[in-house]
Amino acid sequence: MLSVENADNPDETGELLRQRRRHGMRDPELAVDGAMSMWKALAAVFPAGREQRYGVHRATNITNALPKSAQPGATKVMRELHNAESRARAEKATEAFATTCGTKLPMAVAKIADDLEGLLALYDFPAEHWVHLRTTNPVESTFSTMRLRIQATRGAGSPAAAQAMVVKLVESAQARWRTITGAHLVPLVRAGARFENGILVERPEAVAA
Repeated sequence: MLSVENADNPDETGELLRQRRRHGMRDPELAVDGAMSMWKALAAVFPAGREQRYGVHRATNITNALPKSAQPGATKVMRELHNAESRARAEKATEAFATTCGTKLPMAVAKIADDLEGLLALYDFPAEHWVHLRTTNPVESTFSTMRLRIQATRGAGSPAAAQAMVVKLVESAQARWRTITGAHLVPLVRAGARFENGILVERPEAVAA
């Protein structure tokens, strides 16, 4: 899984992904969150990679574009989408919102419908991984560590010094990272196992053997 945050420059994002490909990185099974430039670069460099949109960010974007009177309804459906126990329940919440608000709030309904596949992609992955796919805390906390250090030093100096500092900070931060829940399922995901609503339904032959 690939997570990129605050990637606002499409050229820089594309070059970052191309570097990863040159170093042997395969198409990610799932890319989590990211700026629009990331999605465009991902489609160009790793076209087989799927997208998982972060529901909380999307909810904020949608509700901010609506009149205040309409915001509670949109917030409710986005919360239901974000926490639904299955794809069917998430789709039901979306349909109910469209039926109730489609005439009065076509913009909100369209925004959710346009992103629906990206919002529901996680249901095709192990349920044990959903807790990670529903948040961007890991990447955000890492960037927070770097921001604090840069602010304390009032800059990062030369590009080489900045790169060295980032590497050291990430190496230090990773000592506090927790292991992904259901880590034993990652090889199955990479091997092409099929999951429905978080449950394994088809094991790839290479792993089953």
